Amino acid sequence: MINIGVIGAGHLGKIHLTQMKEIADFRITGFYDKNKQTATEVSAAFGIKSFENPMELIEQSAALDIVSPTPTHYEYAVEAINKGKHLFIEKPLAASVDEAEEILKLSQKKNIMVQTGHVERFNPAFVAAAPHLDSPMFIEAHRLAQFNLRGTDVSVIFDLMIHDLDIVLSVVKSEIKSIHASGVSVVSDSPDIANARIEFENGCVANLTASRISVKKMRKARFFQTNAYISIDFLKKKTEVIRLKEFSGEPGPFSLVVELEGNRKKMIYFENPEINDTNAIKSELQQFADAINNNMQPAVTAYDGFIAVKTAHAILEKIKSVPLVV
Repeated sequence: MINIGVIGAGHLGKIHLTQMKEIADFRITGFYDKNKQTATEVSAAFGIKSFENPMELIEQSAALDIVSPTPTHYEYAVEAINKGKHLFIEKPLAASVDEAEEILKLSQKKNIMVQTGHVERFNPAFVAAAPHLDSPMFIEAHRLAQFNLRGTDVSVIFDLMIHDLDIVLSVVKSEIKSIHASGVSVVSDSPDIANARIEFENGCVANLTASRISVKKMRKARFFQTNAYISIDFLKKKTEVIRLKEFSGEPGPFSLVVELEGNRKKMIYFENPEINDTNAIKSELQQFADAINNNMQPAVTAYDGFIAVKTAHAILEKIKSVPLVV
C-alpha cells in the first residue's frame, strides 16, 4: 500500500481525495492546505489528518499528489523529489518552462516517478477513440466554459486549452513547425479567449480554440485522417468514427456511397465505439499507483507535462506579440 499525501484541498483537491479513498493501493497519510478554514472543514468531512506544515506531510508520505495552485507546483515538487517521493502533479506541470524543465531533469536524476495530471487522456471518450486515431492531418478542438473565478490565476491557455494541447501532442508524432495565435483579455488580466493554429513538420495542422467566457460548455475535438473522421465529445463522453472503405457491387437502398474517378466507389461506414463508464480522475490516480507498484513509466509523464507547458507558453508569447488594433 502506498502512503500518499495531498497538497491542496480546494475544489479539485477534494475530488482527488474522494477518488483516492476508493483506491485500495493508496493509504492517505493526510493533506495540507494553507487555508485554515478549508483545512478544518475538509479534515472533518473526510476524516483525514490535516498537516499544518507541508514539509512534514512530504516527510511522512511515500508519494505526493500536488493539487495546489499552479504557481506553487515547483516549490512542492522540488522538495518532494529531493526527499525521494514519487509525484502526481496536476496540470500544468509548472508555471514556467524553466520550472517544468527543472522538475523533469531533477526527477530523472533522482529516478523519481512523476505523472502529470492531464485528465483528458483518461476520458472514456478519448480512450475509446485512441485505437482509431492513425496519423491525423487536421485536428480541430473547441473547449468553452462559463466564467468562473477559479482558474483565473492563469491564462485560458493554461486553464483550458492545455487539455487539448496535451491530446494533440500525444496523437501527432511530429515536431512543431510553427505556431500562430491570437487572444483577448475580457474579464481578467490574461487572455480569456484564445485561438492557436499549430503546424507540424509532417504537415498536420491543429486548430485549437478555448474560452472561459462562453454562455455554454463545450469540449469537442475532431480528427481528420486518410479515409476516416473521428469526433470526440469529452463533455458528453461520446465518440463517433466515420470511415470510407473501397466498395464494389450494388449498394443497398440506405447505403452512402461516394463515387470517385475511374469508376471507383467508397462506402461511408458509421461506428460508435463502446464507451466504458469510468471516472477519469480515478483512472489516472489508479494508473499512478500501478506505475509505482510495477516500476513502470506512467501514461502521462513529466516530459509530456513539460512539452505541454513549453507549447502553451509559445502560444502565449505569440498572443503577446500581436499588436492590438484600436
